[in-house]
Amino acid sequence: MNKITILIHCKDQRNIIASITNFISEKEGNIVYIDQHVDREQNIFFMRLESEFITDGFSTEAFKDAFETNLAAKFNMKWRIYSSAIKPKMALFVSKYDHCLYDLLGRYNSGELFLEIPFIISNHNDLKSIADSFNIPFYHIPVSKDNKIEAENKQLELLEKHDIDFIVLARYMQIISEKLIAKYPNKIINIHHSFLPAFVGAKPYHSAYKRGVKIIGATSHYVTEELDAGPIIDQGVARVSHTHSIEDLIAKGRDLEKIVLANAVKLHTNRKVMVYNNKTVIFS
Repeated sequence: MNKITILIHCKDQRNIIASITNFISEKEGNIVYIDQHVDREQNIFFMRLESEFITDGFSTEAFKDAFETNLAAKFNMKWRIYSSAIKPKMALFVSKYDHCLYDLLGRYNSGELFLEIPFIISNHNDLKSIADSFNIPFYHIPVSKDNKIEAENKQLELLEKHDIDFIVLARYMQIISEKLIAKYPNKIINIHHSFLPAFVGAKPYHSAYKRGVKIIGATSHYVTEELDAGPIIDQGVARVSHTHSIEDLIAKGRDLEKIVLANAVKLHTNRKVMVYNNKTVIFS
């Protein structure tokens, strides 16, 4: 059985849904999931659809060609079609913090994440033992003011060699360059605390503690050239009170970061995220 996922967005107009479902029926497909959303402010139609094809002669490439000719051109669609048989390849970038790395590798090892991890890149050697314990290749690529271009070229070489589909910054404490962002638009996922922009700097939890914050959180988003301002994929929050210490806030924050980053990776991997004008549509 062949199963595909279709993501579509275009100007909202009459007869889109009927045309798509009829087209799939004509191709002997069975729709097992369909969801759509209309952004009324911008008059944009979004759709996510999963369909199964049991015919032996089904070809994803032939289906794409027919879809473009019969539907996409007619409605002026932006669209992508993915085969469920293909696992996306994810590269992990890390520095010294290990909580997000451990969590993602644990989920990956248990089969919870439908993806491949060809390698891990780090600007430090501290987490190599974790990669070794999960039998994943680890590449130490130091980054400094003097070698940023050279380091980036090494990263790009590895990414291209392994046909990486997307990158996850599992607490990678370096700014990603415009060149890498342009190579992977809406395909680099970052995680950070949600105190920005109120509490910036190296010790945001200490600053938040002094202000007596009542909510802490984590945000996962796609990386854009504007720092920490890309389309948001997932967020999580937890309530705190005066009884919580700084260490309590940091621990809760790390728990949130693990959960929110894992959710973002799942949503991206399962093709449930669509980006339009720096905003996301997240399908269930």
